[in-house]
Amino acid sequence: MITRIDHITIGVADLQQGVAQYRKLGFNVLPGGVHAGRGTHNAVAWNGEEYIELLAIRDVAEYRAASASGGEFEKFIAAGGGIRSIALASDDLAADVAGMRSRGIDVGDPVEGSRRTPEGQELRWTLAMLGSSHALPIFFIQHLTPLAQRRPAAASAHPNAVTGLERAYIVVENAEDAAANCAKILGMETPKLQKGTVIMSNMAIFQLGPTGLGIVTPYADGPAASALHKRGPGAFQALYRTTSMGAAARWMAAQGLPPLERGVRNTGEHAMLATPTEACGAYIGFVGPE
Repeated sequence: MITRIDHITIGVADLQQGVAQYRKLGFNVLPGGVHAGRGTHNAVAWNGEEYIELLAIRDVAEYRAASASGGEFEKFIAAGGGIRSIALASDDLAADVAGMRSRGIDVGDPVEGSRRTPEGQELRWTLAMLGSSHALPIFFIQHLTPLAQRRPAAASAHPNAVTGLERAYIVVENAEDAAANCAKILGMETPKLQKGTVIMSNMAIFQLGPTGLGIVTPYADGPAASALHKRGPGAFQALYRTTSMGAAARWMAAQGLPPLERGVRNTGEHAMLATPTEACGAYIGFVGPE
């Protein structure tokens, strides 16, 4: 079954610059490794069982030779980067793929992948991708390497006091239709739309374990409308829960970042939001007590 959001992938033009920027935002970003034969490399910021992946092209020629999508990731980076995809964790990917197919979903067979860490450890997984008829930027992953081996000892607390991902959001033209499609993919009921007052959108939230996947359509100007206008439908924001908004704000100020935009959620909680300028093409939100 699908258990949670496993990670979000943020495409950046230069990995070291991306790492530096996310450290300014208060994330403890660690070297990830090289994707052999794919021309890419990454860095990772861990939050419990899930993580942020910063992904960049390491070798353009190797990437182009390996790309089965016509260089879409390269084009995405050239357009400014940001959240490229949202990975959903499965504890039995073969069974989940079979279930999706039984519901008429076009999804590929699970295929193996790997990367090698700077310490030389090979991390392995299987993943399955939706067919081209499905526009949602999600895919499915089952890790073959145990979490204790994947999560490095240096993955300590973040200076921004973030404890984990609360939600990741995908903006679309029609949230009702896209949510119905997502429900069919996931084998879940379609959530009722609710009003998001920070992203100024009507949103359907799929609760996947401790994490939420939001399908949203803007009702007024705001982050979602801006993302939809500039980039079209796609993943655009991740919201992280912190134990101290004040600690996060103080850390960012000490790194020379301007104060983040503030807003009030439909839950009454206060949130602050890093814009694409501050977060390498993504919106990164923080919510929690002062």
